Amino acid sequence: MYRNKSKYRRRRRREGREKGSMGASISNLTEGTNGTALGPGLGDIPESCVACVFTYLTPPEICNLARLNRAFRGAASSDSVWEMKLPTNYHDLLDLVPPQRSQNLSKKYIFALLSRPIPFDDGNKEVWLDRVTGRVCMAISAKGMAITGIDDRRYWNWVSTEESRFHIVAYLQQIWWFEVDGVVKFPLPADMYTLSFRLHLGRFSKRLGRRVSSFEHTHGWDIKPVKFEFSASDGQLASCEHYLDDTEQDYENGNHKRGCWIDYKVGEFIVSASEPTTEVRFSVKQIDCTHSKGGLCVDSVFIIPTDLKERKGRGTLK
Repeated sequence: MYRNKSKYRRRRRREGREKGSMGASISNLTEGTNGTALGPGLGDIPESCVACVFTYLTPPEICNLARLNRAFRGAASSDSVWEMKLPTNYHDLLDLVPPQRSQNLSKKYIFALLSRPIPFDDGNKEVWLDRVTGRVCMAISAKGMAITGIDDRRYWNWVSTEESRFHIVAYLQQIWWFEVDGVVKFPLPADMYTLSFRLHLGRFSKRLGRRVSSFEHTHGWDIKPVKFEFSASDGQLASCEHYLDDTEQDYENGNHKRGCWIDYKVGEFIVSASEPTTEVRFSVKQIDCTHSKGGLCVDSVFIIPTDLKERKGRGTLK
C-alpha cells in the first residue's frame, strides 16, 4: 500500500513538471523576459481589416467593439462602414433636419442623428431609422389626420399623455359617424412595409402614481366591426375589419381589449426602388348610424418595415 502511494506521488510530481514546462513554453511565445508581449494581439489587426468585418455587424455591435482598442475605435468611426448602414435615401431624411445640425457630420453621427425621431409636417409626423437595421420607420399623429367632428367638444377631446410618442391623443366621447382619414407622401426606400393603427378602448389617467382606466363612455364597438383600409399611389390596396370591443360571449373570461393600447394591422405594401415618392392614404371608420359609439382613444398610425414589425410583436425587437 505504501509503495503504491509513493508511485502515485512521483507520478503527480512528474505531471506537474510537464505542465509547468508546457506553460513556460507558451508563455515564452507571447512574452519577453520583462513580461512584454511578443506575439500578435487584437491591437495588431489592421484598421482596414477591422472595418471590413464591421460592415457585417449591426450598429450596436460596432459601438460595443469600439471600446476594445484604438484600431477598433478607428474602424468604428470609418465613413465606409456607416455608409453601408444608412438607407439609400438618407439625404431625404437629412433635408428634414435644420442645416446647422447636419453640416460637416461624419456618417456615424449622421446615423446617430437620424436614429432619433425627426418631426415634419408641423410636428404631426415623425420618421427615424431603426437602430439595429438602419431601415426607415414612420409615425403619423392623430393631429395629422382628418377626424370627423374633432372640433366639436361634445364628441371629441384632445388628451395630453406620456403614453403617446406625440404626447397627445384624440379621445372620442360619443358619436354616430366615426371616421378618421390620413395621408402621407414620402420618399420611402425600397422595402416591404406594414401599416397599423394604434387605438385604446377607454380613457386612462394616473391616480396616486397608478394607471387607471375609465370605461364610462365605452360602448357600441361590439355591435358592428370597424373597417380599416389603405391605398398606395401605385394601386396597392388593403382592408380589414375588427370588433374593437370583445363580444358578450368573451366577458366570462374577461375583456382583453379594454384598457390597453392595441396595434391593428391594416396590411402590407411594397415600395420598389423605381418609386421616388410614395403616397399612402389610410382610414378607419364605422359609419353605420343605427347606433352610437364612444370611449375610444386614437393615437397614431405606424408605417414600419414588415419583418421589424413582426420582431417587435414577438418581443425580439428593442
